[in-house]
Amino acid sequence: MSNYKVLLAGDTALVVEFGDSIDPQLSAKVLSLARRLNELRPEGLVETVPTIRSLIVYYEPLVLSTAALERQISELMQDLQGTEQPGRIWQLPACYDARVALDLADVAARTGLSQAQLVERHSSVTYHVYMLGFLPGLAYLGDVPRELVLPRRENPRPSIPAGSIGIASSMTCLYPMETPCGWHIIARSPAPLWDQRSETGALLAPGDHVRFEPVSLREYEGLLTRTKEGSLRIEPHHEPLGATA
Repeated sequence: MSNYKVLLAGDTALVVEFGDSIDPQLSAKVLSLARRLNELRPEGLVETVPTIRSLIVYYEPLVLSTAALERQISELMQDLQGTEQPGRIWQLPACYDARVALDLADVAARTGLSQAQLVERHSSVTYHVYMLGFLPGLAYLGDVPRELVLPRRENPRPSIPAGSIGIASSMTCLYPMETPCGWHIIARSPAPLWDQRSETGALLAPGDHVRFEPVSLREYEGLLTRTKEGSLRIEPHHEPLGATA
């Protein structure tokens, strides 16, 4: 049985914690428990929200008591496997041109890489989507190559454009809309990351895998025009896009 602890989060949610690190195996356990709860779907369960190392379980306490929910979680944890389940695989266009990659030159200088090497390193990885959060459809992906691990910017920006791709710590992040940001922006994607007209809204989901395909500024602008027109459709792949770094 996996090591975990259950914490109260107010009177309508529990948090099931699996650890305190960014780890694909912990993420696999989080997603596995989420699947099991959603398949069991006990009466009174409202929603499960995966995070990097824990699962938030929202419930209706007048229908499903805290004690009963904890018992069900304990039963589901008995033989919980930490093996990663296959998620959808996406190849997303990313423009690393300095005119949209606000921190590319600075990150290259700080890491001792050329800008071309930085682009190659960042786009060579098949990333795991750990969670969505902070903004609707905002995806936290890991893990970046070791030489790209950096702390956040000392001075956050009051605003970055939608589609910005940032790095901080061991993670990279896709921003679906304009927002303040303290991460290093090294690229921008024209992909429609959030569409409130769709059933799910978010393009990506926890457990998915993402690889970035470098495109020129001209290609980016053409794809962005199609996104604004609502004509750009990006579909998941059915075959792996390469080994995870």
